[in-house]
Amino acid sequence: MSLITTPFGFSSTTDEVTQGVDLTGRRAVVTGASSGLGAETARALAAAGAEVTLAVRDVASGERAAKDITASTGRHEVHVAHLDLTEPASVTAFTAFTAAWRGPLHVLVNNAGVMACPERYTAHGWEWQFATNHLGHFALTTGLHRALAADGNARVVAVSSSGHQRSPIVWDDVNFAFRPYDPWLAYGQSKTANILFAVEATRRWAADGITVNACMPGAIHTNLQRHTAGRGSGLVPDHLIKTVEQGAATSVLLAASPLLDSVGGRYFVDCNESDVVDRRTGTLQGVARYAVDPDNAGRLWALSRELLARAH
Repeated sequence: MSLITTPFGFSSTTDEVTQGVDLTGRRAVVTGASSGLGAETARALAAAGAEVTLAVRDVASGERAAKDITASTGRHEVHVAHLDLTEPASVTAFTAFTAAWRGPLHVLVNNAGVMACPERYTAHGWEWQFATNHLGHFALTTGLHRALAADGNARVVAVSSSGHQRSPIVWDDVNFAFRPYDPWLAYGQSKTANILFAVEATRRWAADGITVNACMPGAIHTNLQRHTAGRGSGLVPDHLIKTVEQGAATSVLLAASPLLDSVGGRYFVDCNESDVVDRRTGTLQGVARYAVDPDNAGRLWALSRELLARAH
């Protein structure tokens, strides 16, 4: 299977990848869209003509972001809805809210996330990063399956990270019940889960015309880095730091570009599909073989359903 390549790359911006793309009449949901990459992703989709819902924990911040999007794009079909990915009841309420829509959901961008946070667990005992970055989005996307399937050509984007190379899924201890907690291993595991979800969802939902791809947006200074010293931390060389507009470009490309029609179950970096690797690369490139393994993907799907079933 040959790698998908596009005319875009590291420095491409959201406006460049949507040039000539018309999303009029299409509906999109972007999680974590009150700031940073999520807000820019929502802005770019709205600018291309989409009706966009910002799914956010902080509604007041989401409302401010929506006003900024309307002011910059002239688009008024920008909505805000509450979503707490760590709370199954909140996810259920959000999917019930969308069930009242007329017509399908065309685009879902699972952008919200936390990175390398201090040890913390949800009320159901789930490790905070695995719950936020994977389980909540798993529940959201499966809960929106009917609306996505109604389109017949829907797209889902799972925002992952090169950090997935730090850890596969540790099947016997996903919630660090026995291992000493390590924020970076927890982050890596959750980002691996994002990619595996893209692989399995594309397989399961092929007959519905739903494609799911994962991506690494790059290194961008946003609120995501609040637990890692952020700017000046030295985690990534300065010349590899992107602007928000560049960082969101890969997500927007996967969500909107005709270049990705019928493409699913893959992992993209800098607007192009990344090579599969068998060792940590030490760069922002490459997807670990374990993160695209179909057996792992099926196993994670079953585990996720089991964990969520216990919460109800």
